[in-house]
Amino acid sequence: MLTDSIKQRAELLRNEINLHNHKYYVLDDPAIDDGEYDSLMRELLRLEEKHPELRSIDSPTQRVGSPPADRFFEVRHPLPMLSLSNAFNHDELRSWHRRVSALLEGRDFNMVCELKIDGLAVALTYRNGHLDQGATRGDGYRGEDVTQNLRTIKTIPLGLLEECNETFEVRGEVYMPSAAFARLNHSRSERGEPLYANPRNTAAGTIRQLDSRITASRHLEIFIYALGYVESNKPIGTHWDTLQRLQGLGFRISPYNQICTSLDQVEDYYQRWIENRNKLPFEADGVVVKVNSLEFQDQLGVVGREPRWAVAYKFPSEKVVTRLINIGINVGRTGSLNPYAQLTPA
Repeated sequence: MLTDSIKQRAELLRNEINLHNHKYYVLDDPAIDDGEYDSLMRELLRLEEKHPELRSIDSPTQRVGSPPADRFFEVRHPLPMLSLSNAFNHDELRSWHRRVSALLEGRDFNMVCELKIDGLAVALTYRNGHLDQGATRGDGYRGEDVTQNLRTIKTIPLGLLEECNETFEVRGEVYMPSAAFARLNHSRSERGEPLYANPRNTAAGTIRQLDSRITASRHLEIFIYALGYVESNKPIGTHWDTLQRLQGLGFRISPYNQICTSLDQVEDYYQRWIENRNKLPFEADGVVVKVNSLEFQDQLGVVGREPRWAVAYKFPSEKVVTRLINIGINVGRTGSLNPYAQLTPA
């Protein structure tokens, strides 16, 4: 029999586990050990198995993945997910800055620099404080509904930390950490399976798996980089403040973001990460530079499918010399022979 005390206990467990997930996966600051966490999760699982009506869309037990879907359905984005123009050197960045300054009639403006993570852009819609839908970018106007796959990513909150009755959308970049990619390819090599080429394509393919249980096993992560559609009027303020507000709601915001007041500061940020990109726990291929003021963003608008208020300042392609040590052969389960190379930096 389902009693009020059981309902209250399940709600308490969900809230506590979601809070600990946020502390562990988003803040990297766990408050309890693994044994205590597992105990809470087991108790919630037992309650939901005994009383299936207790299951909720924001329950942490829903992250394990679902049986394969037949197909993905189309989602129309309320606001287009735009592309970015590129700058490949400082002169091109300076030209972008000069155009923006002219359109703003010489008014000063701050910029926010963000690492351009090599992943897959997605849009997450929240209704009444809960994740309602997740979609791929697609062609910018229409994407695919991949909600079940995105629910398995532990750095995406299923429920917000604060009460929120408004419908809104956030945009983020789903990626596969370098360590997770290395582990995945190592396990595939041991099974004699072909290796994946790079984390970006692997993350994109993982999000588009019809079987979300596979997605759950791949250890994808996300950084939220913008507020998208909002049911009410978009608040006037800054992009930076918006990200801080989203972080307070439980979203994972990149700790590498930085406010810059001049092109020299942007260039310093860019050069610093060119030198240290190999120390990052993910692959990045540039820096996204955004005008910080949301009012200025609205004034600058969009040309074609590119916002005037942002630019992707791309890193140069990495060139490294490697030495071929050996070529080995793995025998697959079906008897297939799969060659692999052993390489070392020269």
